[in-house]
Amino acid sequence: MVELGRRLRAAREAADISLSAMAAKANYTKPYLSLLENGKRAVRPEHVTAYSRALNVSADALYGPPQDPLRVAHEWLVAETPVEMHRAVGRRAGESLTSEIERRVIDLRYLDDTIGGGDLVPIVHRELADTMAIVKFGSYTENIGKRLLVAVGELSQLVGWVASDAGRYQEAQRVYLDGVSAARNAGDQTLAGQLLSSLAYQMTNVGSSVDATLLAKTAVKGAERATPVAKTLLLERVAWAAAKSRDTETARRALDAVDDAYEARSAGIKEPEWVYWLNRAEINVMAGRCFIEIGQPAEAAPLLTEAINGYEASHAREIALYQTWLAESYARAGELDAASGVIEDARTTSTEINSIRLTRRVEEIEQLIN
Repeated sequence: MVELGRRLRAAREAADISLSAMAAKANYTKPYLSLLENGKRAVRPEHVTAYSRALNVSADALYGPPQDPLRVAHEWLVAETPVEMHRAVGRRAGESLTSEIERRVIDLRYLDDTIGGGDLVPIVHRELADTMAIVKFGSYTENIGKRLLVAVGELSQLVGWVASDAGRYQEAQRVYLDGVSAARNAGDQTLAGQLLSSLAYQMTNVGSSVDATLLAKTAVKGAERATPVAKTLLLERVAWAAAKSRDTETARRALDAVDDAYEARSAGIKEPEWVYWLNRAEINVMAGRCFIEIGQPAEAAPLLTEAINGYEASHAREIALYQTWLAESYARAGELDAASGVIEDARTTSTEINSIRLTRRVEEIEQLIN
């Protein structure tokens, strides 16, 4: 959003039009356009259209490179999916279609890094529905069928995740459990564990953390053959649920197990693609969050600060989320001025991202501070 705002300002200045004149042409107030151009308000398609008409330049020129995340999301919405094209020609599901579906699952997962759940939900929903239709009504070999079921499971995890991010918790739970069935039918117990673990994470945040701890432990047990980094992720969910339950001993043991599992990783062990994002910084963030919950905020701040400073600006939602925990660590340690400064940064970012989870976290910490 910041970069898109800069492009709008650059186009206006290149046309030698003042901000006041632009406001008159575009039917927006001058202060509002200033916020857009400075990246302090989210730039929406209608804003780009207004600038395009007022400056007599193409919207494509204003949007810039097609890698702009929100633009990519819109392109996904208007384009046909591989499954829709497949149905149009009535072919048997084979290697080409299956590989394309698998590639798109990865692409969608990376989109989630930069786009809020509210914007991504309709895209991933459509992709999941189309893939499930192929599984249910299509014809394919046994091997292709297993790969399609894995794709359904992975898409279910992604749909559940973004639905939860958008505050649609019942829907997320249903999709997670449907995904567990698909993963088990494909014989992928680690993926089934990831889906149950993701549901446990949601339950920790918006339901019973005690029940979530049991479910998270079940996920670890059911995925006994998980690779080291995948196991690390599942154990993190145990630590978080236990910490939210104020079970300090279990949380500490789980965090130790997280470190042990992660240290066991190896270049010779092929990890599932869906753990691509999990690294030492992310592990430190989760440890910091757990320390806050078990009443040790002073241990959390250094871990969270280091992780936040290492993030690229494009991961704005994660940065803002982690800033909320950093602010909470300061607040619970009695450093209210530091907490206020950090949460203000998170508030600024949250206005640009369509994420109920982020918005609610910011509001929770503001109430804690005030």
